[in-house]
Amino acid sequence: MPKILQQTGGDVVEIILADHRWFEEALRELRDVEADRAAVLADLATVLIAHAEAEESKVYPSLRKKDAIDAEEVEHSEHEHDEGNEALLALMEVEDTASEEFGDKTHELSEALSHHLDEEERDVLNPARTDVDADDRAKLGEAFAAERARLIDSGCGSIENVRKLVEKAKS
Repeated sequence: MPKILQQTGGDVVEIILADHRWFEEALRELRDVEADRAAVLADLATVLIAHAEAEESKVYPSLRKKDAIDAEEVEHSEHEHDEGNEALLALMEVEDTASEEFGDKTHELSEALSHHLDEEERDVLNPARTDVDADDRAKLGEAFAAERARLIDSGCGSIENVRKLVEKAKS
């Protein structure tokens, strides 16, 4: 099982990309019938929620302010986070990790997450690389990492919290 990354700073683009690669590894583990799927899912839920919430509160507003991305890109990314949270909750609600339903819900989460990672890397992270200087990306990396760590420590990946986020997005 991939170890949860606990970055404290650095270039925000590199920190986000490290999380993206971690998500892909965690999804591979979820597809492995011999893995401790429940443990992998618990870690994935925690990091995924912390990552998305920290992006929405720290990264997107800063990139928007620097005109690296526009309001439409922010809204689209947040909508994709909401879709990912719905798919995550559906997977978390499956009781039998060895069931066909668990495999189906893993596939749905994998599809939603892969789509989002691809778009974010092209449409958000590339402009961050070209339109935001290295010092600002480092400051943003520190803010993102601190918020992500705070959220991880708060237990943000609990099914209750994921359910709350999904309900909030629907209202």
